[in-house]
Amino acid sequence: MKEQLHTSIFYADDDVDDLDFFREAASELNEVVSLFEEGQELLIQLHNPPPNASVIFLDLNMPVKSGFDVLKEIKSSDTVKGVPVIILTTSTNPNDIALCKNLGASLYVRKPTSVGGLKKMVSHVLTIDWNNFIPSDKEFVYQH
Repeated sequence: MKEQLHTSIFYADDDVDDLDFFREAASELNEVVSLFEEGQELLIQLHNPPPNASVIFLDLNMPVKSGFDVLKEIKSSDTVKGVPVIILTTSTNPNDIALCKNLGASLYVRKPTSVGGLKKMVSHVLTIDWNNFIPSDKEFVYQH
């Protein structure tokens, strides 16, 4: 019997309600998720597996270490820079979007307001072939 492989999703957000919301959506999709209340915790886990992250969701507005800082560290690390990083934020600021793209984020997503919307977005992210996905400016911002 072939063992089914699951994606290991990492998500850092300082908002506990958003973490619970994400956990609910991921569990309904039967996905394994590791949640972190700050960026530094996520970075520590990334460099001390298991589990290994298959995809990282990252909030931008966090205290201590912002999502921008965490993204910079991930993309400058030889061991984890290849892991796709999805920015999951409330910000629609064009400067934030451009900075995230320049720092190497894989996708920019405005936080969905329902579990259904979040499930749909996570499902979409998990179907992308990240080795071959090079988004145009329009595709970089996920529309839901």
